[in-house]
Amino acid sequence: MMSPLSRRMADEIAASGGVLRFDRFMARALYEPGLGYYERPDTNVGRRGDFFTSVAVGAVFGELLAFQFSRWCDALRSPAAEPLRLVEAGGHDGQLAEDILSWLQEWRPDLQEKFRYTLIDPSPIRQARQRARLVNFEGQVDWWAAIQPFSGIVFANELLDAFPVRRFGWDRPQRRWFEWGVASRDTEPFFVWARLPGGLDSPVGSLPDSVLGMIPDGFIVEQSPAAEAWWRAAADCLTDGWLVTADYGTRRDLPLDPDRPEGTLRGYRNHKVTRQVLDKPGEQDLTAHVNFDHLRQAGEASGLQTAYLEFQERWLNRIFAATSAVENCFTPWTPQRVRQFQTLTHPGHLGRAFSVLVQRRPVQQQSAILNLPPIE
Repeated sequence: MMSPLSRRMADEIAASGGVLRFDRFMARALYEPGLGYYERPDTNVGRRGDFFTSVAVGAVFGELLAFQFSRWCDALRSPAAEPLRLVEAGGHDGQLAEDILSWLQEWRPDLQEKFRYTLIDPSPIRQARQRARLVNFEGQVDWWAAIQPFSGIVFANELLDAFPVRRFGWDRPQRRWFEWGVASRDTEPFFVWARLPGGLDSPVGSLPDSVLGMIPDGFIVEQSPAAEAWWRAAADCLTDGWLVTADYGTRRDLPLDPDRPEGTLRGYRNHKVTRQVLDKPGEQDLTAHVNFDHLRQAGEASGLQTAYLEFQERWLNRIFAATSAVENCFTPWTPQRVRQFQTLTHPGHLGRAFSVLVQRRPVQQQSAILNLPPIE
């Protein structure tokens, strides 16, 4: 029997002529008000959820970010009309905000008059969770439904990999690209892959015949115009400060990735990875790798300078080195906190599963921008 969300999606597919573009399917599966995966009332992150994040490891991740953000805030001037802002996009249940604000309250209370913490989330359900968790910081936090002009820092942790993607396939016999959509039927599985009708320009630009001849039939390419548009909008709204994201992704601008002929789209449920991404919409997480080079280019087109694009391992080790160089500026390193840091930075755990992109406005020297040791 179809769930209420599946029924709604089947109706939209029928109204669309029988095939719906996948990015629309993914958007509704994750964000349909009251029914999407991220609208669910139960916990979906951590040991009892469907997947782990850096935030779920423990408070160390947020504390390291708070330390670095405090140093950046020290170097920024508050606008005349309003304070600087720490803007978190995709705050989920508010745990990262709580970790950052708790550290700042303990170690940098002088900054409370200089900045305001802002969460961007259009969902009333998620906002209610965040407000409940952050009740002790009432007066320091506010909410936006969408990004708007500000000075300060905007950051997103594992947000952009959950933006809807379009999926393109290569038809080797016909030597042309097509786009995958979703069709519905009355028996399980209720949703199946189907080609969208009509022709399609190459999603990877012009490629020589020698390359086209080597692409296997059915090769998948994914793109997320929504993620790139969000990054561009955030860059345009940043009048002074930093734009940061940490996420799964690729850091090479290759039109085709031979290591991923089926693309990177996958589902998560009960800590198990599945390629059956059309099953039970709203009941499993859907994610695809972020193309960091596309984000970098989008930010630079808006006038930002790229400061860092590197694995989370190296990024957090840089911040750790900065905390170690100054006395009485950071939470003591207990054995439990050391284990959290190791999980966040070990190449076999999260250290190389995630990459970090940092961009800055206005253009300055990298070492001055970050107040961290320069890249060797």
